Amino acid sequence: MDIILYILAGASVGLAVGITGVGGGSLMTPLLLLFGFPAHVAIGTDLMYAAVTKGGGVVLHKKNNTIRLRIVALLAAGSIPASLITIYILKNHFTSPEYYTRILTNSLGVMLIITALVVMFKQKLQENAEKQPGRWQIWATRHAAPMTVMMGVVLGCFVTLSSVGAGAFGAAILLLLYPLLPSIHVIGTDIAHAVPLTLIAGIGHIYLGNVDFALLGCLLIGSLPAIYIGTKLGAKLPENIIRPLLAAVLLVLGVKYAFF
Repeated sequence: MDIILYILAGASVGLAVGITGVGGGSLMTPLLLLFGFPAHVAIGTDLMYAAVTKGGGVVLHKKNNTIRLRIVALLAAGSIPASLITIYILKNHFTSPEYYTRILTNSLGVMLIITALVVMFKQKLQENAEKQPGRWQIWATRHAAPMTVMMGVVLGCFVTLSSVGAGAFGAAILLLLYPLLPSIHVIGTDIAHAVPLTLIAGIGHIYLGNVDFALLGCLLIGSLPAIYIGTKLGAKLPENIIRPLLAAVLLVLGVKYAFF
């Protein structure tokens, strides 16, 4: 019965991801916590889940030439070392996962709140990016490279600790730092960076013993076809209702894990 439940869980998250476009980590990790999995197992397993499910998107965007490799490299220059250092600290400064559980859940809460805000104000961000360049856009363009590396460090740390942020938060960073970048390139570049980051972070959690491979297999069986179905349904559903509802759920979950 547990296997069927986990497959259905994967399908429900995959369907939601396909409909809303919001990364699975924002939904999968809280769901696994609800099922009673320890935070370190939920986060570690979800990171490997994210690496696999986002992989197909990279192939598609690469084929359509919508990935800015230079930006991916700049983000990775910050995020990959930050992820490895975070894993090193978890391994060598804590005797067992129970001692860093609070760090994981607080990080999850913070990233869920940020994701909720990004989902809520995504349209506003896109509209501002398309306007005549202001002071921020001019400053961001001049300092984009070092700021991208710095934001990569933040992403690497928090994605490793929470499994959340490589999607929505990463896209928001790109919208702010590269206001002239076409939306489809923002998505392609964000996904192209998310895959190696979640893969490295996931492998790090395998090293820590935090990945449940049986659970991972069940989630993938359910989610992969559901993502495709959700993508088809998403085009027919009212976005002005779905996004605020999703943002509200993520915000409530974020407050719960960040402060309680």
